[in-house]
Amino acid sequence: MVTPEPGALSIGEVINLLRDDFPDVSVSKIRFLESQGLIDPDRSASGYRQFSSDDVARLRFILQQQRDHFLPLKVIKSKLTLWERGEETGLAPASSDLEEPGEPLDRATLLKRSGLEEDQLRELIEVGVVKPVDGTTVFPHEAAVVATEAKRLMDYGLEPRHLRSIRISVDRASDLLGQLVTPLARANNAEARGRAKDTLEACSDSVSVMHRALLSLELRQHLTT
Repeated sequence: MVTPEPGALSIGEVINLLRDDFPDVSVSKIRFLESQGLIDPDRSASGYRQFSSDDVARLRFILQQQRDHFLPLKVIKSKLTLWERGEETGLAPASSDLEEPGEPLDRATLLKRSGLEEDQLRELIEVGVVKPVDGTTVFPHEAAVVATEAKRLMDYGLEPRHLRSIRISVDRASDLLGQLVTPLARANNAEARGRAKDTLEACSDSVSVMHRALLSLELRQHLTT
């Protein structure tokens, strides 16, 4: 058994530290994250969990990924390796998972998670920034991230109609990359579909990196003029 470091925290003390930023954190939630292998606190001689400052930082990262980006635990677990190396800050959303779309959201859940008002969501739908699943009244899992970030931009003064340019940019990138894999996607075999998926994931990562770099370059101009 590893001897806990001086000043190690109990599970209750950890909850008190995190509760302001993550009101829904609880003993059962932390225990569940431990059962899923995302955290591994030391134990005291009597068997009580003892959390170090690194454990608290790790928990904060996990909870932030759930709160801000609604990522499944499998994706968060993969991001933890980057976080441990200092290559993942938790500030940027992960690239999309083309294999597992996640559970769809009803309107009430989307409003609650994003903090949007009903009229704001309606406007975002009207301009195509947020779209229901075809032929249904529910929304794709990713809509939670889109709606949350749209709410942040709107809080700064942008309107839903201004955000349509982001939707248009995404549609153009999707059309461009879709041309690369059309023959593979049409092939009726698992190998070709797997190659199409790998190609789209690799190319979408490159597009995301280029977009961020080019945006940073252009935004810097606003600080020098």
